[in-house]
Amino acid sequence: MSLRERVARNLRRLRQEKSLSQEELADRADINRNYVGMLEREENAATVDMLEKLAAVLEVDPVELLRRDRT
Repeated sequence: MSLRERVARNLRRLRQEKSLSQEELADRADINRNYVGMLEREENAATVDMLEKLAAVLEVDPVELLRRDRT
């Protein structure tokens, strides 16, 4: 699994665990709402700064966005 795919899966999972829509996450992170969808669809790769910003909104350590599946 590519790192981009891993970030996409973890971002979607963590966002859904917080019961946030893509739009709500984007609003709280002060980013374009389309960008979250692009990350989750693996159409774009997040910068380290963006991972930090998203993790802060999701209230997790940024490393959680890079972790392998727990299954």
